[in-house]
Amino acid sequence: MSLYDIPLRTLSGEPTSLGDHKGKALLLVNVASKCGLTPQYAGLERLQERYAARGFTVLGFPCNQFMGQEPGTAEEIQTFCSTTYGVSFPLFEKIDVNGDDRHPLYQRLTETADAEGTAGDVQWNFEKFLVAPDGSVVGRFRPRTEPEADEIVAAVEAQLPA
Repeated sequence: MSLYDIPLRTLSGEPTSLGDHKGKALLLVNVASKCGLTPQYAGLERLQERYAARGFTVLGFPCNQFMGQEPGTAEEIQTFCSTTYGVSFPLFEKIDVNGDDRHPLYQRLTETADAEGTAGDVQWNFEKFLVAPDGSVVGRFRPRTEPEADEIVAAVEAQLPA
């Protein structure tokens, strides 16, 4: 099964998959509204605005596994993201990224190693995974790496299909 076939749900609960984004470069991020790293939403949105027309999108996956920093309902998350950061990229239902209930998408993503060669559990909110237009996971960036850091921008630009 490819990443594109894994069943997902939108933040509003509608069934979907990454198949809707096939052929694009994707940056998948586990997000949270009440985290010290929450201001990264601004950088993620700037990446979205900068590269969307060239076949790129950010995809946000709210997660409440790290000190309960995403306690809100789907409606609260949507309102916070749109009013505070003007988020225009797709958000999905709240999921687990680690542990026994880890979502199948993150089962696959966490097999990818970071720049130091370390795979495994997501360390914290705002860990980023870059997926190439062919559906392969080509990059992993730890939470403290800012969305607009040179290494992320270079990696995204290298994967742009258009």
